[in-house]
Amino acid sequence: MIVGIAGMVLLEGWSYVDAFYFMSLIATSQGPTRSPSTDGGKIFASAMAFVSVGAAISSIAFIFGPLFGTLFKEGIDYLEKGEKSQGESIYKTRPFGHSSR
Repeated sequence: MIVGIAGMVLLEGWSYVDAFYFMSLIATSQGPTRSPSTDGGKIFASAMAFVSVGAAISSIAFIFGPLFGTLFKEGIDYLEKGEKSQGESIYKTRPFGHSSR
């Protein structure tokens, strides 16, 4: 994000606030409200879009990954506990087409 802000300030002559706003919209893939006017700025913004979207997704996965993992594990534990109380497993099913006779 800092590299993107600095690049847009140097290449386009934007203020730091405008460059930050531009990069935050690029990073969250919402699309910018302003377009770079120079060819160098356009190429730089395109490259930063690829990098920043991946970084944003990685950050979200890093922050919320443990939470989703815990919820998933608790859900599996809940299902397994329910199977044990019923005395049968939902994983042990008959093959398709076979009757219970």
